[in-house]
Amino acid sequence: MKIVHYFILVCAVLFCTSCGEYHHLVKSSDNELKFSKGKEYYEKGKYLEACNLLESVVVPLRGTKQGEEALYLLASANFKSKNYITARSYYSGYGRSYPNGSWAEECAFQVGMCYYQDSPEAKLDQSGTVKAINEFTSFMQTYPSSMYVAKAQSLKQELRDKLAYKAYLNCRLYFKLGNYHGNNYRSCVVAATNALRDYPESIYREELAFLILKAKYRQAVESVESKKEERFHDTVEEYYNFSQEYPESEHKKEAKDIFETSQKKLAVKKTN
Repeated sequence: MKIVHYFILVCAVLFCTSCGEYHHLVKSSDNELKFSKGKEYYEKGKYLEACNLLESVVVPLRGTKQGEEALYLLASANFKSKNYITARSYYSGYGRSYPNGSWAEECAFQVGMCYYQDSPEAKLDQSGTVKAINEFTSFMQTYPSSMYVAKAQSLKQELRDKLAYKAYLNCRLYFKLGNYHGNNYRSCVVAATNALRDYPESIYREELAFLILKAKYRQAVESVESKKEERFHDTVEEYYNFSQEYPESEHKKEAKDIFETSQKKLAVKKTN
């Protein structure tokens, strides 16, 4: 028990000493010492303490090698603390203050990473996702030989897939609404066609294409008599497009059923 009590006492003394040192540093006017200790805290993973010390020396040391590193470490400490908005501001500030600096390339990439980390789920507003894509695109154009290019390209595609999925969710909603308060089937077709054009490489391409086929079919089924024949013809043509591009689709059977039903409807029209 005495050993345990001694250990606790030693830890308490060390903790108090550490806290006392930190508070003394915060009040210090020695910017080089604060930078040195801020860097030390960063390397130990004590990002809050590091941020407080480094933030206080960024301006006084601006234009020096220490000032440059302080800004880089300040941005990185915020990023590792998941303060992505603040980190993004400092990474961008580094790019403006030190465009040819030692960490300029990494900071440019990290601006995109900050937007990426803050990109919300697909059903929410995706303006941040678009900004992340734009930042990664700009980065790859500026640093085409960077070691980060492959990752930037991969993350960019992931984000584009998220935008495609949001478009798919919107199209699916139009389809479910059907003819409620207007021709939502047509809106589904238009929105899905635009999504295929905007995200041709998306993993949701097949789902969007099949949704177009289903929407055209339902539009034909629920049309007034004068428009049924034209719309069933359009459905048949869409089936050929779909089956040609996705011959082994998991929707193959349902697509075939749509095609055969449409053909029968057209045959009935001809006999009449």
